[in-house]
Amino acid sequence: MGRDTRRRPWVALATFLIVQAVLGCWWAALYPGLFSRDSVLYLSHTMVGPWVSDHSVLYDALVWLSFTKTGDLGAVTFAQTTAMAGALTYLAQSLKALGAPKLLTTVVTVLMPLAPPVGAFTVTLWKDVPFTICAVAIAGVCARIAARRAVGVPALAGLALLFVALGLFRANGFLVAGVAVLALVVLVPRARIRLLLTGTLAAALPLVLSNAVFPQFGIVAPSKTYVYHTAYGDIAVVYRQRPDLFTPRDISLMVAVAPVKRWWEGGTCYTINPLIWRKDFSWQQADLHAGELLELWRRLLVTEPRLVVDARLCRGSIAWRPAQDTSATGGMTYRLSRRPNADTYVGPYKVADFPGRWVFSLRPLSMELSRIADPWLTGALTPEWDWVLWRGASWAYLSYLAVALAAWALRNRYVLGVAAVVAGQQLAVLANISAQDFRYMASPIFVGASLLPLFLGSLARLSAEAGQGLRRRLRRRPAAPAPESAPGPEPEEAETEPLVLSKSEPIDPEEPD
Repeated sequence: MGRDTRRRPWVALATFLIVQAVLGCWWAALYPGLFSRDSVLYLSHTMVGPWVSDHSVLYDALVWLSFTKTGDLGAVTFAQTTAMAGALTYLAQSLKALGAPKLLTTVVTVLMPLAPPVGAFTVTLWKDVPFTICAVAIAGVCARIAARRAVGVPALAGLALLFVALGLFRANGFLVAGVAVLALVVLVPRARIRLLLTGTLAAALPLVLSNAVFPQFGIVAPSKTYVYHTAYGDIAVVYRQRPDLFTPRDISLMVAVAPVKRWWEGGTCYTINPLIWRKDFSWQQADLHAGELLELWRRLLVTEPRLVVDARLCRGSIAWRPAQDTSATGGMTYRLSRRPNADTYVGPYKVADFPGRWVFSLRPLSMELSRIADPWLTGALTPEWDWVLWRGASWAYLSYLAVALAAWALRNRYVLGVAAVVAGQQLAVLANISAQDFRYMASPIFVGASLLPLFLGSLARLSAEAGQGLRRRLRRRPAAPAPESAPGPEPEEAETEPLVLSKSEPIDPEEPD
């Protein structure tokens, strides 16, 4: 199957061009791209200084380069469309080489960018977009490994580069890489040492860059509050549920950072936003008392582990729960921001302002495409579509089912590795995340949708094998013996056929004939 795929490169090229064209329409309709408060922060600190590594230094550099060289941000989002088209096409071709139905896989791939979670997300100025592109490409490399049942040097090099990129685009990327590598080490028996070394180096490099290299170039480390904000969220959740666990000294410490009312109102398990993103929460004081707050968190973790774990499971529900919780504060899925300019997010003097902040404003290149895209996107944001379009948990479970069925149907355990990056993403988000944001689980949606043809093809193959096995068993079944007749009177000798024997072969009348 792999040879057949290589003989028809025009299929891959056509797939790429179609996906690129559809994503290009989204780019023209939402130029220079959708954005949020984080998007503004990516650029503001690089223009005003100092550079800070609280988001992604690599993505900040790409945004800065686009702005300084072109005067706009469209180059970044257009590059994202091309990279996404390449990653989706590569994954599709890899799955076809593995045994997925060719036509159905191609159809699903070219239809995916029409969906807003793919199309609109790809042209959003978020570091999560290139992170997701890398995750999709990793699934493609793992599918190639499964198709060849071998881990070659090109595959190892590709995995190493992509795992490093995961860590450079998101702070928790090294966790995703670590889980994915461990899964591959278990599944691939003949290259475990090489995979383990590759994954270790890839996961460690972003940490080394952040802690040892970036400061040498004047890039400031993220604030302690930014690093430990989920622990502060755990404290707030536990305080709201069990205030009796907190001593007067604990309360004094908390009040030094924010009023008790803020800690109580911020104790929503689904999100930490009502705690740290309010005016009466002092980031400066939180940084000063970071050590004491962490000690309080550790004490709660030791004495009341269930409360802390429950808080993490609740906040990480975007990773495991297929449906949003509309009844709780912060329980609804955050999808995409639709505001027209930066001032509607941050306002003057709310962040480090810089000349040219106007680039964060929607300026469609084609009003016709914008009039088509806007209602299409708005309709996809309605609550009834949330579970299938914007929640990654269901797609993660489908991914596991798809690779399990394919591994069984193809008698190939390597296929399970295709979902390794999905498992890494799901577990990393479950362990440490801040809110119910769709973007944190975008890659399982993309990979899961791409695996749908493999799932259906494997199901059909196993069903056909089961049918063939049933038919073979029916053919081999012996004919049922004729029913014995009821005993009757002995036949008379006149009615018995005479037995003709050779004169030279007398037979003892006692022997049966």
